[in-house]
Amino acid sequence: MQNAKRSFLSLFILFVVFGSWTTIASAAKKVIPMGDSIGVELQLTDITVSNDVLLQNGSWLKRGDIVEMVNDTSVKKLENIHEIVKTSNKDSITLTINRDEKDKKLDVKREEMTSVMNFLRDETDGIGTLTFLDPDTKQYGALGHQIIDQILQKPPQFNQGAIFYARIEHIKKSIPGEPGYKISAVENTQGQIGSIVSNSVYGIFGKWQKPIQPALPEAIEIMQPSEIKKGPAKLLTTISGKKVESFDVTITKVNEKNFQIEITDPVLKEKTGGILQGMSGSPIIQNGHFAGAVTHMFIESPEKGAALPITEMLQNQPA
Repeated sequence: MQNAKRSFLSLFILFVVFGSWTTIASAAKKVIPMGDSIGVELQLTDITVSNDVLLQNGSWLKRGDIVEMVNDTSVKKLENIHEIVKTSNKDSITLTINRDEKDKKLDVKREEMTSVMNFLRDETDGIGTLTFLDPDTKQYGALGHQIIDQILQKPPQFNQGAIFYARIEHIKKSIPGEPGYKISAVENTQGQIGSIVSNSVYGIFGKWQKPIQPALPEAIEIMQPSEIKKGPAKLLTTISGKKVESFDVTITKVNEKNFQIEITDPVLKEKTGGILQGMSGSPIIQNGHFAGAVTHMFIESPEKGAALPITEMLQNQPA
């Protein structure tokens, strides 16, 4: 079954100037620019509480709590808790949670655990955009920025992750002061298209797990940051269904580690209002060469945003 999801992979709202990093040779001279909408799933290393929950005894489970033990048994997955509750003959279940780096024990009535379980999670998911595929190494890169867990307010620790194709069902337009977003159906029943091995400030990276089909776009040469110029360019992204489309943008400012863009395509501006949450990772092409990927938007001017040179993603992907 397809799962309709609002993107949690939100674009960073403020423009960030990236610090200096040691320059090394790019991982590939030619890569395939993508632009497909993808669903992202991460299997977390811990069980976390998603919302504040008032227990019948007056105690609280707090958003961001980590459930470490149930009845003195260590747990890492929700299925561990289900099994303990199912086999327990006690009237209450004891949860050992970690809150602000301190352990705390809470007693939960057995009949109350069914509702409490609705606020526990061992995975997180959302929507983003696939940036590139290296046809030689079969590695991919996406998003152009790090996934920050909205509950933990930091990059999540995860055991494994996967990406899937997603279909755009609806667009909530961006307006000044209010970023829009994509609502998508993730095609997880069709199988994952790649693994996730890294979640870094330059994006998520992993191994492509599908054949490199002739229907995919042709690999094109990457641009060095010094080659990116002010002027017209193309943005590849998906705003309806699964179709990757090309839209006009203008590169307005170029720095060594980033550059700025403005959406000029009237069709894209009418449909989206500018840059959307879930659009991060969309490739930018200039003069037939791969320049970079969208990573940020300006909240008060959503038609404007910032991008990361593709060389930054390639040279900082895991070996």
